Amino acid sequence: MLFRFSKFGTAAAMQTDLRSHGLWERTAPPAPYAEALYSTIDTDVVIIGAGYTGLSAALHLAQAGYAPVVVEAAQIGFGGSGRNVGLVNAGMWVKPEDFPGVLGPIYGQRLLTLLGQAPDLVFDVISAHAIACEATRVGTLHCAPDERGLSDLTERTRQWARWGAPVSLLGAQETARLIGSCDYKGALLDRRAGTVQPLAYARGLADAAIGAGARIFVNSPVTGMMQSGDRHIIDTPRGQVRAAKVIVATNAYSTGPFAAISDSLAPLPYFNVATAPLSPSMRARILPEGHGAWDTRSVLSSFRMDAAGRLVFGSVGGLGRWDAAVHRDWARREVTRLFPQLAGVDFETEWSGSIGVTATRLPRLHRLAPGVVAMAGYNGRGIAPGTAFGRVLADMTAGHTPDSELPLPVMNLPEPDALRGLRGLIYAVGSGLRHFAGARRPR
Repeated sequence: MLFRFSKFGTAAAMQTDLRSHGLWERTAPPAPYAEALYSTIDTDVVIIGAGYTGLSAALHLAQAGYAPVVVEAAQIGFGGSGRNVGLVNAGMWVKPEDFPGVLGPIYGQRLLTLLGQAPDLVFDVISAHAIACEATRVGTLHCAPDERGLSDLTERTRQWARWGAPVSLLGAQETARLIGSCDYKGALLDRRAGTVQPLAYARGLADAAIGAGARIFVNSPVTGMMQSGDRHIIDTPRGQVRAAKVIVATNAYSTGPFAAISDSLAPLPYFNVATAPLSPSMRARILPEGHGAWDTRSVLSSFRMDAAGRLVFGSVGGLGRWDAAVHRDWARREVTRLFPQLAGVDFETEWSGSIGVTATRLPRLHRLAPGVVAMAGYNGRGIAPGTAFGRVLADMTAGHTPDSELPLPVMNLPEPDALRGLRGLIYAVGSGLRHFAGARRPR
């Protein structure tokens, strides 16, 4: 059966775990007031999950005159929406011309168009609702540490340029100027992109949705779901929501009745660390124009500055009991190798989360039951796609967009990935081994 019933306790607030949200929890504006669900509510649409997708759907539905109710197991932005590095990128990891090969020409073109324009939506929403989230839109840099990476970026640049995207392939000298490191042979500059404080953006979306008429309930994990006539009944430990339509926006953090969603994804751990604010002279030399960046390595690194001049640096891997020291020590060595002027600079905060990875590296749109839809698998590109698909789900749920006009085919949830645990272990152990050996000798 699709919906599995389980009982589990209310999730703890994110503030109790300093490694869950790190810098973002310390520097984000407070979340809008929300309490747990203690009553029975009847509404037209209930949304499960208060991340980018769920909050965007709530905002767009409320603006269209609906009265959506959002039910969140923990806190606003608790999942990947409050833990990522904060790069607002266009597209996905898949090259543009690979979209039709995976989805066919119609859906491939639709999805590519949607995701290519998704950063516009993010920054338009931020501007329209005056969301205080350190938004910067000067572009991002996809960096090549070797000739293989440079070849990949050359082809990506060619393909995006064919779509009219404002992208450029930079040489080593210009890349070194914009990064502040001579480690890269070139970079793809995508001017559509930018950076945000990711938890602040999630909280700002929530505030905008509430202002438009949505209701959000936190610390209310869904413990069961059933259908009664034309209504779906969503149970939480202390309350219940009855709705005609359901949007499930829990992705890699799906549990309880919706655990089959996360079971169909391979979990990719990712961690970030952040320095204390750097001196003005260091800030003038490292990412001087405010670009976010990441590289083409299979175990990639990403880095950016926050508004206070902290260097945020991340990579594949978790911060569990056995691997935290490995990844932390590697990050110190790698930051020093990239930016020798930071030798001896320690990290002020660290945090980690999980990315849901699909076999195609493209997101999936599911119909779990009549009137119940779900998104899954942003593959590490949650901010712009999550915001865009939140609007898509809102339009779909409101009946404005039929299945035939959607940017993805609607599919049943696949069977659980039998190798999910193994894939997750490979990601975790592989990144740990790579980082244990990495940066110990010159490349």
